[in-house]
Amino acid sequence: MSSFESFDGTSLAYETCGALGDAPPVLLLHGFAADSNANWVRPRVVGALVAAGRHVVALDARGHGSSAKPHDPAAYGDDAMVRDAQCLLDHLRFEQVHVCGYSMGAMTTFALVAREPRARSAVLGGVGARLGGRQLAERAPVIADALLTGDAASITDRTAAAFRAFADSTGADRAALAAIQRSRRASLPDASAIAVPTLVITGDHDTLVGSPDALAARISNAIAKVVSGDHLSAVFDPAFREAIVAFLADVDARSSSELPL
Repeated sequence: MSSFESFDGTSLAYETCGALGDAPPVLLLHGFAADSNANWVRPRVVGALVAAGRHVVALDARGHGSSAKPHDPAAYGDDAMVRDAQCLLDHLRFEQVHVCGYSMGAMTTFALVAREPRARSAVLGGVGARLGGRQLAERAPVIADALLTGDAASITDRTAAAFRAFADSTGADRAALAAIQRSRRASLPDASAIAVPTLVITGDHDTLVGSPDALAARISNAIAKVVSGDHLSAVFDPAFREAIVAFLADVDARSSSELPL
């Protein structure tokens, strides 16, 4: 993997695949406790995009994968991950980019495309009507405690237990993940701030996120799609990667006339 220094000197890792062409490249932002390999390579999303002629950049978020893993919550506050993505675009000198995020990465994508003029479209995976709501924010301290406890069997909150189990399965730095949960992250912008074409895509058994249709209805130029799976498995449904490839092709095809979805 390659690396660069972000706005605060944090070293972040990223992987590039596929040749640069006429179409805008695709930036992939993974979910909490995962990394680019777990979220995008193993589910064959990267392979499908490259096969479709795309240049793909997959970023390991701070605290994850091969990137630096600060244990201070302050390192993750004030939209640090959004600023990281912008710094990567600067580093790679991209003039336009499609942005695809899953779960935590979708939250980053949501905030990024609302302010970033280089964003051509957004894919919001593993999120729904609860995006930006208080439920997960209020549960964050419980998740942080679950990540740090020495006795995983003592965790009684089902969501916290699921995050702990997933972090253990990926070999994640649980202290860094707990710091993320305890950080003062900025509030997400209003959906009206998103003007780019947007795909909201969620698993049919994902009980964490709420309705993808309800979220898409809040965004002016968005469509929703449901695939098979829960919050962790939906990315492995072939329909997930096929939907992303088709959506991006449609966005590029319509770009010259600027027709809505």
